[in-house]
Amino acid sequence: MKLPRDISGAELVKVLCRDFGYTQVHQIGSHIVLETESPAHHRLAVPNHDSLRMHPKLDPASNCKSKRNREAGYPAPRPIAGLRRPANQTKPNPPLKGKSTVKKNLFLLSLLVVVSLPVSICAQTPTSSLANLPEADTLVYINPQRILNEAVPRVMPEKEVAEMRSAFNMVKQNVGIDPSKIDYIVIAARFKRPTADLNFQAAEFMVVVSGDMSAESLITLARMASGGKLTDEKYGSKTLSLMTIDEIAKHAEKVPLLKAYSQVGIVALNPTTIAAGTPAYLRAAIDAGDGNGRIAPESLSSLMRDPNVLISVAGSPWGAFAKSFGMLGTEGNAHPARCESRLGDFYGALTMDATNFRLRGMMNADNPDTAKIINNLLGGLLQHGISEIPDKQAQAMLKGVTLAPEGNEVVLQADFPQQMVVDLIRREMMPKKQDTVMPMPPKPPVKRPVKRRVRRTG
Repeated sequence: MKLPRDISGAELVKVLCRDFGYTQVHQIGSHIVLETESPAHHRLAVPNHDSLRMHPKLDPASNCKSKRNREAGYPAPRPIAGLRRPANQTKPNPPLKGKSTVKKNLFLLSLLVVVSLPVSICAQTPTSSLANLPEADTLVYINPQRILNEAVPRVMPEKEVAEMRSAFNMVKQNVGIDPSKIDYIVIAARFKRPTADLNFQAAEFMVVVSGDMSAESLITLARMASGGKLTDEKYGSKTLSLMTIDEIAKHAEKVPLLKAYSQVGIVALNPTTIAAGTPAYLRAAIDAGDGNGRIAPESLSSLMRDPNVLISVAGSPWGAFAKSFGMLGTEGNAHPARCESRLGDFYGALTMDATNFRLRGMMNADNPDTAKIINNLLGGLLQHGISEIPDKQAQAMLKGVTLAPEGNEVVLQADFPQQMVVDLIRREMMPKKQDTVMPMPPKPPVKRPVKRRVRRTG
């Protein structure tokens, strides 16, 4: 089959998005990254060049068949072994005509483009990228692209959406990053074992942002904005930029627990991913990028069980409690847990379809009986909370939340119609009417009774 010549990258992207269900995610250098969910989730990168040509080794006749080359007297290239025409074939097969043939040709060309690109050009999926993070006890995943490009336009007026996008363009011009093209934001927290002298240690936190941006450029801007307060520290293969927060450091002299937050840092984990947080956790992120101390697969699979969510959260509160209060040993003398339990492990997510915002969640209860007990307790608290809300429309929405025990878990489900959510948000955003108090009429002056003197007669 003869592949089409002289087609630009922009034309190929247009056809793939129109006829094959691809959507443009972002652009890395001169390569446009496309994404599709059919038949399975995958991405491909297309060079944004004026003309896409096949490698001459793949088409030995690409030069000799050109009229200009023949007139100039250029010799035909030598045939390559494995690409010779069979002896019983006297002339090439005529190319098939029709729209289906063009689609097949473009599809094969796109596959050729992907195979010919370096692996590093093709963007990682969020799940594979998050697998390089360090261990965490609580995780929050935010999908800015779906929130800003799909959810927000459905609940905000067009004028405000246009103003938001105009603000994004200004941010991109000034800082070099478009918030609507951020792939993900992850907030991670992990708890620590007590010190050797049995003192409680504060939890560590980290925020990771990845998308169509230059991580090193953002750090350069942060260094300029800090006025020289950022100091660089070489750790492993990365450069960690640290800054001391004087106000917190001052309070830490009286409250030692705050000392863990008196210094924050920022580091580029890769060219398009940046992380900020407590220095120790950032060092752990650098080690995880090198393959040491990475996040547990079960924690990541719980957080990313639906990669198309707007927001998801997952955590293990019982494991964090056991770690913080010495049930797993101290910092210098760790030991395994005496009782393995996933009690309290939870997951929650907010997503959307064509008509509804969907809320899904679950909590591990260790066994079916405990699941029923927790379900009854939470169900009673939920009904009491709904009855205390004065807004009738909000009450109607929350009455759609259902709790049910399923095996060892308590499962939460709710579907909120998008129009109901839109009406509620817009009503809350409307300026409140101030109650006008009518001035009270002035009270008439009180006349004091005049006492008459009584004359005494002798």
